[in-house]
Amino acid sequence: MKGSSRASFASARASLDKHLQGANTAQATALSSELFLTLHALDSSIALRRGLTDPSRSGQDKVALVDQLVSKHIGAATLELLHSMVASRWSSPIDLSDAIEWLAVEAQAAAADADGTLDRLEEELFRFGSIVAANPELRSTLANRTTTTGVLKSALITDLLSNKAAPATLALISVLVDHPRGRNLEAGLNHFAQAASERRNQVIAHVKSATSMSDAQVSRLSAALAKQVGRNVRINVEVDKGVVGGISIRFADELIDGTVASRLAEAGRRLVS
Repeated sequence: MKGSSRASFASARASLDKHLQGANTAQATALSSELFLTLHALDSSIALRRGLTDPSRSGQDKVALVDQLVSKHIGAATLELLHSMVASRWSSPIDLSDAIEWLAVEAQAAAADADGTLDRLEEELFRFGSIVAANPELRSTLANRTTTTGVLKSALITDLLSNKAAPATLALISVLVDHPRGRNLEAGLNHFAQAASERRNQVIAHVKSATSMSDAQVSRLSAALAKQVGRNVRINVEVDKGVVGGISIRFADELIDGTVASRLAEAGRRLVS
């Protein structure tokens, strides 16, 4: 996000933190669900998104529009949060939707934190992404919004993960497969994992290595990366035989590639250029 959206998003996150202080798992889960409900309404209407971010409209008008849209379906805490968000300025209509989604994931992560499953949530989002990437048939099935009988893909997720994953994991993956918002599943899972990780002011580094890394190696790498970025770093390791040697590290959209395979590929490109 850029410009006014960046400041509005920071303000919205501060407001979310206020509402989550002292919230139990049920309260945080309800806040997340209600934010996702609002997000899906916005995603279904370009005109609505524009109306809620139109700088020529007063904040009071936009608050009234939110009340008309969702006040009967959400609680007071969520409504207050949305009021403050639409009263802020956004550089683009999509920025408001993206911000609501991020806060919804953070609220679900707070629910997991309250019941002691936040570590499990982060690990399960990563693990499910790896399973999907390695299973083309499952990936193809989940890429379609509905089955041939019209059943939402979240029903399949419930069958696959019920009693096997944390409640927060099940909730977030279910939302993602039913409402991918133009992303593939792996990208959506990575995005959700990063948003969840923000609850403890840490970033996630996805590491590819030709061989498994020991706990000591992971700890040393985590400490080194944390020193560089100035925040705690959680490392998810994926063993990839195609790496050949060395490791690649991805922070969100930034890639640090020190693998032998990448250096050989670069050498080949230089030879033919």
